[in-house]
Amino acid sequence: MNLLIRLIVATLAVIISSWLLPGVHVNGIATAIIVAIVLGFLNAFLKPVLTFLTIPITIITLGLFLLVINVIIVYITDALITGFRVDGFLWALIFSFVVSIVGAILSSLFDD
Repeated sequence: MNLLIRLIVATLAVIISSWLLPGVHVNGIATAIIVAIVLGFLNAFLKPVLTFLTIPITIITLGLFLLVINVIIVYITDALITGFRVDGFLWALIFSFVVSIVGAILSSLFDD
């Protein structure tokens, strides 16, 4: 059941973020569910690999390169899903921030 609640929270975060940001487009609820699943999968499996491979540049930039990794994850999601589109680097960066903030707020509301 916990996984279902997390999926609902992530989907709501994607929907709210696309509603708030004019540079992020999601075609519908089904697409938002798929975006939430793909973002979760990429954050769980690809992000740690990218973070490990870019440790030197992350250290040099004092951790700011992790923001670029978040944008790369959003761009990969954009490339994989047909009904999801991000208009540029800045919108992808803002989208990752808003999804994180909205997800944290919604998770605190649904916390057991």
